[in-house]
Amino acid sequence: MTDPLDPGSAVGLYVHWPYCSRICPYCDFNVVRDRGRIEEQARLVRAILADMAAQRALTGPRRLASVFLGGGTPSLMDPAAVAAVIDRAKTLWAPTGGLGGEIEVTLEANPTDAEAGRFAALADAGVNRLSMGVQALDDASLRMLGRNHTAAEAMRAVGVARAAFARLSVDLIYARPGQTEMDWADELNRALDLGFEHVSPYQLTIEGGTAFGRAAARGTLVTPGEEASAGLYETTQAVLETAGFDAYEVSNHARGAAARSAHNLHVWRGGDYVGVGPGAHGRLTLDGARTATAAHRGIADYVAGVDDGTPWAERTTLSPAEADEERVLLGLRTVEGVSGQVLERLGLDDRVEGLVQDGFLARRGGRVVATARARPVLDGVTRALLA
Repeated sequence: MTDPLDPGSAVGLYVHWPYCSRICPYCDFNVVRDRGRIEEQARLVRAILADMAAQRALTGPRRLASVFLGGGTPSLMDPAAVAAVIDRAKTLWAPTGGLGGEIEVTLEANPTDAEAGRFAALADAGVNRLSMGVQALDDASLRMLGRNHTAAEAMRAVGVARAAFARLSVDLIYARPGQTEMDWADELNRALDLGFEHVSPYQLTIEGGTAFGRAAARGTLVTPGEEASAGLYETTQAVLETAGFDAYEVSNHARGAAARSAHNLHVWRGGDYVGVGPGAHGRLTLDGARTATAAHRGIADYVAGVDDGTPWAERTTLSPAEADEERVLLGLRTVEGVSGQVLERLGLDDRVEGLVQDGFLARRGGRVVATARARPVLDGVTRALLA
């Protein structure tokens, strides 16, 4: 029987724009400072458009599932460049479905007054969903996180975004140093009053190569411990559930199914997606095999690679088992879970049954899903399943 959640042959597009006005101390993404690199950015836009065309030659005719412009800070892009990317994507891969007959086109932004001033132009360029990095709603926390906006700017920007875009998501960071459950519940409720339809609350993670990683190693940055972080996680779930948001993925909550991210769901369901831009990752079915791609991380290296016909630093053909394991890792993060057929192919029925008996997994309509008990310890559950 055909899986109704199978993304089929449709292809998503992820565009990585690496420029930021400042580098946040917790960020380990492939980003650089935006310091008036106008000519370099123009070359990068041309390379991204050429890379899209080259990858269309590999994928053949496919339906376009979604477009996601991330980074970095793609709201710093010239709106004309954004429009060129969106138009080229719709020309190369015929769009289908989505909002008002149009595909979902998401762009990440920060809530500075300068960026908010570009929102109308970005909407005119074809963006219909904005993902805004609010991160916190108190100025002391925003300074600690290295953000270049204030809480007042964030609230103004959300209002501007609601007027400009059909759909709006915000990112928030919790488990910050000294944060209590009461503080977080109050802040989260104030954020919800802003009226967005989707929120991605992320627990602050300390990565080794970042400024926060170095501070933590010196002992000058101390984040909440495991027990306190677990309490903050439970507070997140309780507040958002009360407000009518469903946790359709571990770190993503939506007010109703229509508010869920179509692009992210396409990826989590195991759909193909083209990755363009410095350091962008992709997953494509090429010659019948699931193929993982990763572009050159350096901007100059990426542009030169596109010119030479070699934009990828890595191209790895996954075995059928590796592709299925990836589907398990992604699918169990969502309320949709993973098809039981995938788990059968991997020979995991006995392990699944054990985790069902322990209350970490459940069978629902031919699929296997992670339970509420499993979500706080999902990494351990998937390790036990796939070990």
